[in-house]
Amino acid sequence: MTRWLLILLGAVALTGCGYNDFQRFDEQTTSAWSEVLNQYQRRADLVPNIVATVKGEAAFEQETLTRVVEARAKATSIQVTPETLNNPQAFQKFQAAQGELGSALSRLMVVSERYPSLKANEGFRDLRVQLEGTENRVTVARNRYIQAVQAYNILARSFPSNLTAMMFSYQPKPNFTVQNEAAISSPPVVDFSKK
Repeated sequence: MTRWLLILLGAVALTGCGYNDFQRFDEQTTSAWSEVLNQYQRRADLVPNIVATVKGEAAFEQETLTRVVEARAKATSIQVTPETLNNPQAFQKFQAAQGELGSALSRLMVVSERYPSLKANEGFRDLRVQLEGTENRVTVARNRYIQAVQAYNILARSFPSNLTAMMFSYQPKPNFTVQNEAAISSPPVVDFSKK
């Protein structure tokens, strides 16, 4: 009787331990991360075409182009491995490099507005549309990754699956953060009295 009770308790404990859920959620985060990387690569692949098109504009600001090229080089030089997802420092470094590239591209697009012949260039317009579409895809991929990490981290922190997490060393995964959180946390000042 005692033996059957122990077997029954062991079976109940194993079904509620969450081991299989950890495997499923880990695969989901890895898959979602792969899609983020695909979209970042797509963006990086567009940069040389954009830079080449913009270079044709003789008066264009060289400093802006240099920043874009340097940011792309930095973003693509970081080696991303499966361990990156479990290493908050490596993840932060990767995220910062991608943020710099995004900022440099945004500045390039803002500066390009001052050049009518560039704005009229059909090739540049097509590249700009592709870049905007890619930025949207990056956002969607990041949101899916954030949701996958959230599900994994909830499992890793909830009882009784947190016991399985401790036993098998399943640590919570880092997630994307906002680079300029302090700047965006204060509301903008709106003053309609100025003319």
